[in-house]
Amino acid sequence: MRQHLLLALLLLGFISVSAQVPTPEQFLGYPLGTQFTPHYRVLDYFRQVAATAKNVKVEQYGTTYEGRPLITATVASPANFSRLDEIRQHSLDMSYAKGNAGSDQPVIVWLSYNVHGNEAVSTEAAMKTLYELVNNGNAQTQQWLKNTVVIIDPCLNPDGRERYVNFYNAVRSLQPDVNRYSREHNEPWPGGRPNHYYFDLNRDWAWQTQRESQQRVAKYNQWMPQLHVDFHEQEIEAPYYFAPAAEPFHDAITPWQREVQVMIGKNNAKYFDQEGWLYFTKERFDLFYPSYGDTYPMYNGAIGMTYEQGGSGRAGVAVLKRDGDTLTLTDRIAHHFTTGMSTIEVASQQADRILKEYVKYFDTAKKDPQGGYKSYVIKASGNPEKLNLLADLLRRNNIAFGFSANIASGTGFNYFTGKTEAFSITKEDLVINAYQPRSNMLRVLFEPTSHLSDSVTYDITAWALPYAYGLTSYAVKQPLTPAADAPVTPQNAPLAAQHPYAYLAQWNSVRDVKFLASLLKQGLKVRFAETPFTSGGKTFPAGTLVITRTGNNNGGLLFDSFVTTQADKYKITLDAVATGFVDKGMDFGSDKIRYIKPPRVMLVTGDNVSSLGAGEIWHFFEQQLNYPITVVNERNLNTVSWDQVDVLILPDGEYKMFTDKPAAERMKEWISKGGKLIAVESAVAQIAEAEWGIKQKKEKGEEEKDKNRMPSEYTYDVLKPYANRERESVKQFIPGAIYKVQLDTTHPLAFGYTDTYYTLKQDNYLYEFMDNNGWNVGVLKKDNYLSGFVGTDTRSRLKDGLLFGVKEIGNGSLVILADNLLFRSFWENGKLMFSNAVFLVNQ
Repeated sequence: MRQHLLLALLLLGFISVSAQVPTPEQFLGYPLGTQFTPHYRVLDYFRQVAATAKNVKVEQYGTTYEGRPLITATVASPANFSRLDEIRQHSLDMSYAKGNAGSDQPVIVWLSYNVHGNEAVSTEAAMKTLYELVNNGNAQTQQWLKNTVVIIDPCLNPDGRERYVNFYNAVRSLQPDVNRYSREHNEPWPGGRPNHYYFDLNRDWAWQTQRESQQRVAKYNQWMPQLHVDFHEQEIEAPYYFAPAAEPFHDAITPWQREVQVMIGKNNAKYFDQEGWLYFTKERFDLFYPSYGDTYPMYNGAIGMTYEQGGSGRAGVAVLKRDGDTLTLTDRIAHHFTTGMSTIEVASQQADRILKEYVKYFDTAKKDPQGGYKSYVIKASGNPEKLNLLADLLRRNNIAFGFSANIASGTGFNYFTGKTEAFSITKEDLVINAYQPRSNMLRVLFEPTSHLSDSVTYDITAWALPYAYGLTSYAVKQPLTPAADAPVTPQNAPLAAQHPYAYLAQWNSVRDVKFLASLLKQGLKVRFAETPFTSGGKTFPAGTLVITRTGNNNGGLLFDSFVTTQADKYKITLDAVATGFVDKGMDFGSDKIRYIKPPRVMLVTGDNVSSLGAGEIWHFFEQQLNYPITVVNERNLNTVSWDQVDVLILPDGEYKMFTDKPAAERMKEWISKGGKLIAVESAVAQIAEAEWGIKQKKEKGEEEKDKNRMPSEYTYDVLKPYANRERESVKQFIPGAIYKVQLDTTHPLAFGYTDTYYTLKQDNYLYEFMDNNGWNVGVLKKDNYLSGFVGTDTRSRLKDGLLFGVKEIGNGSLVILADNLLFRSFWENGKLMFSNAVFLVNQ
């Protein structure tokens, strides 16, 4: 009997021990901080914790472009864990200004790790944080969980992190080499920071152009947390950074949100002081641009914060600092773990007030929206695709809207003219009323000009969606009530013909480019009209696609069926005409109806190329147009079969071919034989420094003025106080401002546009107007500044010059795109011009 009792006790002890949650070290087989953990092992650990603990729920909310799972772990006290869905729904109700906080509602704290893949300490810290939250032996965390629900996203960017971890684990020395020049501290291009398509996911929260962002923000908006922390790393020498943030704060951020940042910052400081760890606050990391992991939560009622540990991709497991100390991965984990726990502590202690202020935030937003404008009207302008794309963005951000209004006209600020004007409201127009819970986010995304409390900011300073989408819009000081909640399709009676001679399709949006791409990939012959024409009594603008039956009756495709099926797929309204003889303009056999040769496109990448710029183009072709593109490293250009390339794209970067005269001549020769070179941003600047007939614009009289100055003037000009160095530098600063560009709409590069385009200017590059063999398609005239910060010196230079143009070289062309038309993929209105450069120019 005693033997049976002993066996039972031993078995009970075994079950008790085996049911304990393993520490990361026990599960992984090595102490945290001694190496980087692969993503699949991180997932294994989180799932093991959820299988062992009774108060953890792990959910997969999506996958990356490379197929890696995206997960969250939700941790709560046993009492709260049993009613998680009720807590989530109550939080969501509060964010829609429904009901009060409730006496038993916990604060939802969301911790996001590793949005930048090579800031890889974050995910290691996430495992330690998860363990201590479920560790029953940690009395502090168990007490905090009575008032909080903690959601952990251990890795927002698994593809980028794996790129870094695989690199590091493959080259690290047996004992970490602390010298920065060793290869383990120098990642190859493009580095682990971005995702698969080289996008910076930390700048994609509002726009959600990337798969990871779309899935994550959808999950975030199902919970609407009250507090969000985004864990990062910065340069090796930097001490730890935590809130309060630096100016400028957007004035949509409330005094209460500022107060909590200070409160949490002081609590973090208390723990760092105890350990003697260095830190800084109120510098560098501002709260302005709306698409960060701290600002997006802020504009959605939460307390959003960025925490930055020194280290990043160059730190490895251990690295020597300039002061002689060694920064280790173990140190970095400890710092992130400490601030995460400190934040949860404050959230727990201040739970009642945080929830009351959260309710107040949305109640005020709905009843008394801030800012001077109470409604926005976005005109359909004959471009339903752009309007629908904007509507999709609003839906993803839970901003309410409708189509048409309870009145037929109004008066408001016209974004495009800069004047207050009367306007009409049609059934197709999108109308947004600011009296809604998301009015702060609405205001930030639509205000024509944002107030900057400080000109030294971390990112772009202008992003108003009417400019980004190129849609005529009005900001109205009175509330307008939307009528329908679904768009009304305009009645457009297309021309119809039995057994048509040709199909005609419009050309004014990316949807039309997708349609063209689908036809070209199937081998159909497509043309476009270089000039306007009239057929069947209907006028068609330049750029209209012409798909004739002639030349498309081979290859086994059912011509009519395929064209109409693709048109339905991309929601294209086709006109069918019975003859190639037009009423007015050029007949379809004219050389003004240009054949579109399916372009074979190549994109250059490499060590000196912007990974962000290259990624935007790669993503545009593969994920938006579904059109093939060859990506080649610059160092392999000498192996290219140039007779198999029609279009070569140079993203923002520096290229050896422009400093190597023989290579430059070979490139010119390829262009002269019919090739097309598309140069973007600084690639254009490099061309301007070489002998290509393109010159950078200089301020009028600048060189002569320098010659005539007295020596004493030079002496005094350089006498600047050291303390003012940041203020002096902003005279040349342009972090991202909007300028109005005049377009020559008779050139194919501008087909599908009106006579104006709104560009996001991020540098002071401007070029001389071209005369011989050149077309000045997009130019700045006088001072075309609209919105955003521009330094005084830079602003004086940005006028009367070229931004977008085409230079003819033999039978080919050089396309100049001085500004980034695909910026972060949210600048929708630039995508058609980029497509024009690829498909229409030089055909």
